Amino acid sequence: MSQAPLLKINKTAASLRQQIIESLRAAVISGSLSPGQRLTERELTSTLGVSRTVLREALRQLEAEGLIEVIPNRGPVVRALTAAEAEEIYRIRAVLQGLAARQFVEHATADDARSLKAALEAVISAYDAGDAERTVAAKTNFYEVLYAGAASEILSSMLATLHARMWRWRALGIAHPMRSEERSRESIENLRGIVAAIENHDGGEAERITREEASQAAEEVLRLLAYLDLESEHPHALSKEIHA
Repeated sequence: MSQAPLLKINKTAASLRQQIIESLRAAVISGSLSPGQRLTERELTSTLGVSRTVLREALRQLEAEGLIEVIPNRGPVVRALTAAEAEEIYRIRAVLQGLAARQFVEHATADDARSLKAALEAVISAYDAGDAERTVAAKTNFYEVLYAGAASEILSSMLATLHARMWRWRALGIAHPMRSEERSRESIENLRGIVAAIENHDGGEAERITREEASQAAEEVLRLLAYLDLESEHPHALSKEIHA
């Protein structure tokens, strides 16, 4: 995924606070702000062209999303990615998304089903184009359509909170240069299977495939995290492997 440098905020557009959140979130996900990097208020307010008050509000949101953490005597820093956190988040994701798929079968309208099928086609198109950022956006939209059709305000709220904490994991799993091509094909087939099960009004099968997709996504993220650990220990050897 291409890096997303911080830019001055356009104060006449949408919510100023939301723009800052999105700008910093993109920088963390892309790696422009690296794990362990300190976020200095003076530098950020100067770079973004905003006040400290608004910046602090945005940083609190990113802390709630698990993207940054506040360390005593150091201030806010970008959180490191850990395998333990990934395992826990994806385990919870599998259960909640599986439930959403089952409830989609029970509550979704014909329009919801058509929207989900269109969202699937957008995911396939993004994968075919080899565009990582577009793929992340398309898959996010697919699941948002799924949650909306599940017609549960409580479930949607829980999944929204979970997804806020999953930004970096999903970006890593989709955009890393060492991502398995087989994983991309696997994900497409799983999403097709979810839609097919929904069209067959089979809530149990829709839930099973959705949970399986989350589990397989977790396996890929954990594999890439292990690779990143090796890369940090042996950067030159793995760099040659990537370019071989």
